[in-house]
Amino acid sequence: MERRNKLEIRNISKVFLTKKSYEIAIEDVSLDVKENEFLVLLGPGECGKTVLLNIIAGLMKQTEGSVYIDGEVSQGINKNIGFVFQKLGIMPWLTVRDNVALSDKFHKVSKKERYERTQKYIDLVGLNGFEKHYPRQLSGGMKQRVGIARAYASNPEILLMDEPFGQLDAQTRYSMQEEILKIWNQNKKTVIFVTNNIEEAVYLGDRIILFSARPMKVKGIYDLKDLKRPRDYTDYEFLRIREEISNHTDLVIK
Repeated sequence: MERRNKLEIRNISKVFLTKKSYEIAIEDVSLDVKENEFLVLLGPGECGKTVLLNIIAGLMKQTEGSVYIDGEVSQGINKNIGFVFQKLGIMPWLTVRDNVALSDKFHKVSKKERYERTQKYIDLVGLNGFEKHYPRQLSGGMKQRVGIARAYASNPEILLMDEPFGQLDAQTRYSMQEEILKIWNQNKKTVIFVTNNIEEAVYLGDRIILFSARPMKVKGIYDLKDLKRPRDYTDYEFLRIREEISNHTDLVIK
């Protein structure tokens, strides 16, 4: 059964103006995102992937084009969209529990209720027992789990993840890739995951949208539904897809 489109991006362009010139960051990008899909946006650094996420989230206005969620035009910040940033946005003066509960606190949910709700997401990301720890007491991977738990706790329908593992060491990065898939399987959301790492894209994605360097355009779409999960980095089909993508991109294989 074909899944319906949760999000549709139509003819999005973004131009940044300066006093003397202009820069085209995104040029006429269109794509669909299926409900509960794990979609990976793959492209070189600084190509415009983060700009596109900011437009989807309503944090930035496009120059041309439209974003549709459930068939309706999306304008401004949408409460049904959660965001996990590459640069950690967790508050160093708050505990794990209070960081995850920020959205509920903002919406004036009682302390007892928000802590009860928060525990579900702390457990989901494997941080049980660390509720009262501060960020300075956590490893890089654990801090990212806090960010993921906080995003899930706001109960978004769409989760945007902007290179969330880009600053982690290789071993932690592999561990977090497995972890995010486990979380996604347990609590299905529509996920849009940005990376410039080909292996990470093939390991995680239901589909991959490959982008060019600036001005960012869609360069290719790869459907990975026949690549069985859990995936093996040394599997022949995995390596074949990895090689196919590497032959059509400016990215250096990482």
